[in-house]
Amino acid sequence: MSTLLEKTIVELLQERNEKAISLLYENYGDTLYGVAHKVVRNDELAQDVLQESFVKIWKKSDSYDPSKAKLFTWLFRITRNTAIDKLRSVNTKSDKEIQMDVSDVYNLGVEGIRPDLIDVRENLEKIEEKYQIVLDALFFQGMTQQEASDELDIPLGTIKSRLKIGLRELKKIYNPTAMLALLMSVFM
Repeated sequence: MSTLLEKTIVELLQERNEKAISLLYENYGDTLYGVAHKVVRNDELAQDVLQESFVKIWKKSDSYDPSKAKLFTWLFRITRNTAIDKLRSVNTKSDKEIQMDVSDVYNLGVEGIRPDLIDVRENLEKIEEKYQIVLDALFFQGMTQQEASDELDIPLGTIKSRLKIGLRELKKIYNPTAMLALLMSVFM
């Protein structure tokens, strides 16, 4: 995409001109649909995600800052996050439909509950804020390291260092077995 076209779209978005949405759809619609489909793996859901993403893009158009990210990066992030939210919503709905009395999914028993992992957020607050911010972005907001770098305006190398140090600091709070379980619960 040409820089001139991207600049025009950004200007139209900031002016709240509806032509911006048409240009966005025309130039990015297929790619953003592909992003959504890769996450939700369903044509109908991907179409819903694309529509919801364009609504969010329109509503958040005044928050786009070209100095922080390229237009496509911003659009990609909104679409990807919308797709993840949609997937979580669908999964939560289907989880609620499981009949508890005919399923042993909920029969964890007392030994299945890990009290040492229930207070993750509380223990996260015990480490330095610069590490908290990175861990929160990566684990609780679901960002990739590159997305966290862009969003937090922190160099990628610094994100990686703070992740490593932050995990090391959490490891001091949790024993190694609990830390492994924490990481597995976040990524599974």
